Amino acid sequence: MSNSIPHAADASRPSGAVSLNMLSARELAASIANGTILARAAVEACIERIEEVNTALNAVVVKRYEEARGEADAIDQRRVHGETLPPLAGVPITVKECFDLAGTAATFGLSRRAAAHATSDDPYVARLRSAGAIVIAKTNVAQLLIYTESDNPLYGRTNNPWNLERSCGGSSGGEGAILAAGASMLGLGTDIGGSVRIPASFCGISSLRPTAGRCPDLGRGSIPIGQRAVVSQIGPMARSVDDLALALGLINGAHGIDTIPTVALGDFNKVDIARLRIAVVNDDGVMMPSRAVERGVAEAAEILRAAGAEVTPLNVLPGAEILELVLGCFSADRGRGMRDLLRGEKVDPRVSVNINIARMPRGLRIAVAALLGLLGQRNSAATMGAFASGSASDYWRLTARVMEFQARFRNQLDRAVGGPIDLILMPTYAVPAVRHMATINMPFAGTYALLSPLLGYPAGVVPVTRVRGEEEAGRSKSFDLAEKTALETDRGSAGLPIGIQLMGRPWRDDVVLAAMCVIEQAARKRADFPIAPKL
Repeated sequence: MSNSIPHAADASRPSGAVSLNMLSARELAASIANGTILARAAVEACIERIEEVNTALNAVVVKRYEEARGEADAIDQRRVHGETLPPLAGVPITVKECFDLAGTAATFGLSRRAAAHATSDDPYVARLRSAGAIVIAKTNVAQLLIYTESDNPLYGRTNNPWNLERSCGGSSGGEGAILAAGASMLGLGTDIGGSVRIPASFCGISSLRPTAGRCPDLGRGSIPIGQRAVVSQIGPMARSVDDLALALGLINGAHGIDTIPTVALGDFNKVDIARLRIAVVNDDGVMMPSRAVERGVAEAAEILRAAGAEVTPLNVLPGAEILELVLGCFSADRGRGMRDLLRGEKVDPRVSVNINIARMPRGLRIAVAALLGLLGQRNSAATMGAFASGSASDYWRLTARVMEFQARFRNQLDRAVGGPIDLILMPTYAVPAVRHMATINMPFAGTYALLSPLLGYPAGVVPVTRVRGEEEAGRSKSFDLAEKTALETDRGSAGLPIGIQLMGRPWRDDVVLAAMCVIEQAARKRADFPIAPKL
């Protein structure tokens, strides 16, 4: 088998069913509205592309072809009759498998949920469908959405379209893979610890985790939603930043039992980049980034500087504290909620590792963590030591520490030398796309993706470059399993996409999108920009 999938033709090629696949969602919607392209043709092009690539990728796990064809025909008839079409009319999209979609199961990778079909749509899916989008398929996830690969006992493993021996990331990895392959125009995922951002970086697309409270995720098949110190958000995924902005404007707003008032979304096109101060982070103190990741951050910084922004370095992130706080919150019930979900199920080994650590008696866990440290397993020791005790009073104290961290970080940005910081530019992940199962030994490649959820700040990922051959080396040898895994990840990574991360202030998602757009426009002109996987 080839290590990559067939090339999806780009939009600059002659018009036709194949070249249509790499249009942006906004471009396709405009073409459908003016009759240049039929909605049915758009749907058929995406179905054809899914069928072409999915044997290799296993990204699509639920198909909705006949319903999509019917909806496309209805859109085409509405246009013929002169109706004004909604903004995404006829645009084929995919959504993460965990979302409710009428007539389909939302299993979270659990077999006993496969027969339970939703009777209505998740509110955010409903908003996109009300805007005219046509859901053609649902995509693969990590079991319970709790690790950064997309593989589960029910649906199997999803592969990276740039290299089938690599992971597409997780837990929204099926979306990342199918969007990169040109088989969907827009995607919808969830993110509590990097789940839309890591797949975007691995697969060479863009994504956004909105400000906490803008698009709250109330799904009940992962970390219990009663844990409110670090919360999940719904986030758009796409091949262009403009499409992220379009989608976010359509899904924007809390719903249901979540009563946080939602702040209006600003127009990212009106943001003056030249007035921004941007801090650059190159190290979180947990894992140094690969040489290609370092270069990607540096190139993005130079693009923003050339656009007039003031770019300044930021001290090393307190990665150890970030990991302790986030992992402590995630494991506050010692994994009881997830154990209940997994009862009677075949459990993925990456889930088993975390569940077993979480349920260990506190004294034993602390002793094992200390022993691991003595044996040179610094990263494993830190991860094990961060798991919570299961005590309610300890969780209240941990929540107070989260609040103190948020206040301290905000003050650091407000009182920075030279003036307040508007954005932070940093890696998404310390390494390029990992090999399959790598997250057993390296569950966190740094804490770069955890900072945004801990703070509740918006963060987006945009592709910048691809790994160069000479960048496969450079990481020091180590006895630490996580560091050894990072070194093995770097080897053979030439050609893989590199995406950088931008984090903004609360409710200034528009500023994040504006800076991402500037980077995207400049990076697209370069030969090593990851446009689409090729043979």
